[in-house]
Amino acid sequence: MNTKKTAWSVLELATIAQGNTIAQTYKNAVALAQLAEAAGGRRMWFAEHHNMPAIASSAPQILIGHIAQATSTLRVGSGGIMLPNHSPFIIAEQFGTLGNLFPGRIDLGLGRAPGTDQETAHAIKPEFIQASHSFPLDVDAIQTYFSIENKAARVRVTQAEGVDVPIFILGSSTSSAHLAARKGLPYAFASHFSTVQLHEALRIYREEFQASESWQKPYVITGINVFIADTDSEAENLYTSHLKMVVNILTGMTTEYIEPPVEMTPGLRETMRHPRVVQMARYTFIGSKETVKEQVQQFLKQTEADELIVATNTYDIADRLKSFRLFAEIMAEIMAEINEGYRDM
Repeated sequence: MNTKKTAWSVLELATIAQGNTIAQTYKNAVALAQLAEAAGGRRMWFAEHHNMPAIASSAPQILIGHIAQATSTLRVGSGGIMLPNHSPFIIAEQFGTLGNLFPGRIDLGLGRAPGTDQETAHAIKPEFIQASHSFPLDVDAIQTYFSIENKAARVRVTQAEGVDVPIFILGSSTSSAHLAARKGLPYAFASHFSTVQLHEALRIYREEFQASESWQKPYVITGINVFIADTDSEAENLYTSHLKMVVNILTGMTTEYIEPPVEMTPGLRETMRHPRVVQMARYTFIGSKETVKEQVQQFLKQTEADELIVATNTYDIADRLKSFRLFAEIMAEIMAEINEGYRDM
């Protein structure tokens, strides 16, 4: 019997639906954050993507403050800051500031990918490739700026010193697992789109984990996509908007918005069976509450994740809110069953 308790959170890409403005997209993010807070979610993280017209989460630092201001207990953070795009000093300043404004509620998730195509990465920072190689050292630098001991240094980030902003290592491969384990930091794997190395990365992280001052044991967050409606067929229809986005990503096409859902056709089902789509969407759970609950339970059994971070990219915000509301019910039921199992032991 699985007796591991698992938290759940929201991964926000701020996807722009056809007919919506960017401003409305940010209002929708507030509505989702408030629902997550009320329904027992632990955190909302913003991704960092650039030059992707359908995604408006290009400046997580700003959106984090916006959401934190609109909530009271929900943790808010980056999932993540793509560190080679930035100066570690400036990131420490920004997140130290956020940590002072919203004490005990800010997370700093760090990744080494560009969050965009190579041409745009070069426009952001021409020396991006070299910067990506210094990722471990840049993480060290941020930790130093947040440390009390750095008060004696000549180069300081005073608003970060001693401030409680946990650092998470994000990754989609095994290299990030080695780093997170060596540094004794929590590890978030992007299995909502990168699925191949999930289990190997988790094995490496857990086996190699070295306790740190902040974390005495491994902590794993895994990403999933979830689409829940009253029936399986309704959920499949909602998923068609996301499916089109996946196909566009795989074929190198760009779109200005998330398209409205359509009826799941035989042609779309065939697209879902394409090997590249299957691989990318392996941890995408679609269906009624009962269907998705079974899928989530199986995923938790396979990964023993400490936390699930959920992406639900639908066209309509009402459908998205409903999907998350039902997902919160699923997690509450799963945790209640675990508690019942404790009492029976």
